[in-house]
Amino acid sequence: MANIKSQIKRNLQNERRRVRNKAVRSELGTRTRSAVTTAESGAGDATDALRLAVKRLDQAASKGVIHKNTAARRKSRLMRRVSAASSGATGD
Repeated sequence: MANIKSQIKRNLQNERRRVRNKAVRSELGTRTRSAVTTAESGAGDATDALRLAVKRLDQAASKGVIHKNTAARRKSRLMRRVSAASSGATGD
């Protein structure tokens, strides 16, 4: 345990940020999964789920939870997966 007052404060701040970042990262995974599953099922709200997932990725990147290039890479992969799933679902 830290003895220095500023380090005690820093540890508390780090813990608050860690919990908040963990929640944001968890939501990113949830939104990504929901976008892919709705596209695969052929539901009509697949575009809304995709839009929300992209929005959350952009927000996480702007807040510094994930790097902006990581967000761009994840968005690119998500777009490809959703378009492949939606074209495959309607093509059968």
